[in-house]
Amino acid sequence: MLLATGATVLARYFLPLDMHWGSLWLGLFCAISLAVQVVEAKQVARLVEWLRTPDATLPTRLSAQWIELATYVIRQRRKHKDRLAHSDKRLEDFLAAMQASPNGVVLLDADDRIEWFNQTAAEHFDFDPRRDAQQHFTNLVRDPIIAAYFAARDFQHSVLIAGRSPGRSSAQRISVQLHVYGQSRSLLLSRDVTAIEQAEAMRRDFVANVSHEIRTPLTVLGGFVETLQTLQLSDEEQVRYLDLMSQQASRMQSLVDDLLTLSKLEGSPFPAEHGWIRVGSLMRQCADEGRALSNLVWGNAQAIHVDVDADDEIAGSETELHSALFNLVGNAVRYTPADKSIRVTWSRDASGQGALTVTDQGIGIAPEHIPRLTERFYRVDRSRSRETGGTGLGLAIVKHVLQRHDAELKIESTPGSGSSFRMVLPAHRVRAEATRSAALVKHD
Repeated sequence: MLLATGATVLARYFLPLDMHWGSLWLGLFCAISLAVQVVEAKQVARLVEWLRTPDATLPTRLSAQWIELATYVIRQRRKHKDRLAHSDKRLEDFLAAMQASPNGVVLLDADDRIEWFNQTAAEHFDFDPRRDAQQHFTNLVRDPIIAAYFAARDFQHSVLIAGRSPGRSSAQRISVQLHVYGQSRSLLLSRDVTAIEQAEAMRRDFVANVSHEIRTPLTVLGGFVETLQTLQLSDEEQVRYLDLMSQQASRMQSLVDDLLTLSKLEGSPFPAEHGWIRVGSLMRQCADEGRALSNLVWGNAQAIHVDVDADDEIAGSETELHSALFNLVGNAVRYTPADKSIRVTWSRDASGQGALTVTDQGIGIAPEHIPRLTERFYRVDRSRSRETGGTGLGLAIVKHVLQRHDAELKIESTPGSGSSFRMVLPAHRVRAEATRSAALVKHD
């Protein structure tokens, strides 16, 4: 266009004057214009090559208008790069948040192929990031419940399946629910509900056990009351029936007291470590109460020996520790024949740990029962436990008390040779007699 305009001007002003000079000027102008176009074409080529190579250096020897255009392009490139970096950062933050989720997260495309999953989901379904990407979810998780769930396309509720975490010793239960979003994409959430399922099963068992334990004495009491109301009984028979009713009422009272104790232990703050209790006093008090219980159970006081060399102290709740120790002493009294003895001892090892041990000469416990002894209402011999007034909650109370004191219960028993129940307390909750004396002197 520029050449055509120039040629038109030359033809209008120079050719009428002199054809020779007009042709010369026209040729010269065309040559200059061609040279300018060649230079511009080279600059455009350099600019195009630079645009095609994002990391290339801006070419030199550009004219002002091309430099201005290149500068504008550079600014736009930087803005676009910043936007991409910001978007990548937000995506990374989003994926990091999903990775940190305690729930399993699996992103599925419209064909239910796996696009992404976090580490929790990998553990729930035993997925491998390198192996299982872009695989069909139902091909990897072969479960009839999952197959029916995906086929029904009704995702308003979750389903429960068996977990696939490698190395799990107990049965794992996983809750799975699908949420559809976008263009037929899906977000699958998985949650480990094993503990919830176990707690629910324990709650059902607990309610059933409590109902049974309370219903039995209530039935007996109801029968006795009906007998007293409908039959003419002698004074001796009335006294005997009233004694039996009193026993059943006491049994229900003991059950209610133990349930309240468990409830209080589960709902109260952990005991402090600055309240110190003298071990000797605690042991002697529980031994005296054990002898009183022996009189009620056996009609005579069993021999209960207390072995405590040093007047050490332990930190914690005196009420709770007394309850735990007396439960062990009470069990020993109930399951040890009247002519046998019981021993309550205190010892401290080289690491500073202390142990309160109750050893009896009773009937002993078979090995298969020992792991379940601290379960609520678990009894090795139900008939004998009821005869001696046990509620089945004593060792559950001991377990809770020890957990609250960072301690543990160790049980050793041989059928026919007696049992040993040892409450092991950590060193930071044990204070030796010399340490206590030094602390008192320093305080003074």
